[in-house]
Amino acid sequence: MHFKLTDEQKMMQDMAKDFAEKEIAPTLKEDEKNHTFRPELVKKMGDLGFFGCAIPEEYGGNGCGFFESVLLGEQLATVSGSWRVPLNMQNIGPAITVNKFGTKEQKERFIPGWVKGESLGFFGITEPNSGSDVASMGTTATDRGDHWELNGQKMWISNAHVGDYGLVYAFTDRSKKYNGMTCFIVNLKGNEGIVTAPIETKLGLHCSPTGEIAFTNAKIPKDSVLGEVGQGFKICMFQLNNTRVSCASGALGIGGGAIAAAINYANERTQFGKKIGSYQMIQASIAEMVAEHEAAKLLVYQAAWLKDQGMPNQYQTSMAKLFASEAAVHAALETMKIFGSYGFSTEFPAERFLRDAQSLRVVEGTSNIQKTIIAGMALGDTPNR
Repeated sequence: MHFKLTDEQKMMQDMAKDFAEKEIAPTLKEDEKNHTFRPELVKKMGDLGFFGCAIPEEYGGNGCGFFESVLLGEQLATVSGSWRVPLNMQNIGPAITVNKFGTKEQKERFIPGWVKGESLGFFGITEPNSGSDVASMGTTATDRGDHWELNGQKMWISNAHVGDYGLVYAFTDRSKKYNGMTCFIVNLKGNEGIVTAPIETKLGLHCSPTGEIAFTNAKIPKDSVLGEVGQGFKICMFQLNNTRVSCASGALGIGGGAIAAAINYANERTQFGKKIGSYQMIQASIAEMVAEHEAAKLLVYQAAWLKDQGMPNQYQTSMAKLFASEAAVHAALETMKIFGSYGFSTEFPAERFLRDAQSLRVVEGTSNIQKTIIAGMALGDTPNR
């Protein structure tokens, strides 16, 4: 295993970096201030092939894998943590999951739209009273003969109020516990039983739309089931193990962006007649950030590489997600300290790196959940999958 990038991988890196600098950065400060989501950028990302990783070419795939998706996510998040999220909403979440468990008709119907960025994807797991404990979700799906009827509420869902097609998890038989959950492909548009609303009070990721979805006797077609009835928990765990590595790539980007800003500022700012980068306390801070960032990069790249090899990777994925997100928060905090009073100002990027980094400790399984997974496998209680 080595991480010497191929010419194609370097090209994808450069393409993502160029896109972020030319399409995202120019309006980012204003977009952040106004919580502006620009769906046209999702379409442009689709046109560039960003959402085709680990997808067969017949459904619009780009011939690349998880590793290349990590490279894309890292570059996008270096400029904006918000704009790494579409990789999960279009590609790593819905598209890869439907490709794994869907029927041929489902694959042909849904995957190309997500990959092209023409249909905005989402996945609904979290609820007002169900987060880390996925099996405690309250949303139900009842078989009404010619259709399924959804009831319940999903909360903190990316793309909730702007999304088209996505995945919704619900219990079809609560008495069977983990074997009673089912995954559905749901169209949020034009269904009188589905109401969505934005959440506009988030600390970070201001350019990534987040909201809630309420299902009230919502009728969905019988062929909406993904996989088999009762297979939802298995599908959910498969999906989360994939989206976590994308979150980790976002942490690499945010951490790397913070470090670059800190180094640039340390080389420019003068105090007591010298550049602040010449002082040992500043040097120690930068050294810690850089060392943690490089260690995180190895963990994230390893997890993505293992996925592409079809090898067990849950252990490595949870370590990557945990370490990279915590390293990103640390880098953002240290960057704010190096910036001094300017780090406390919204005119400078340091505070945004911190706000965005904090989200990665929570989404796709909190840091404590990752520790639980890691410890269980380290102690031999659960196998690596």
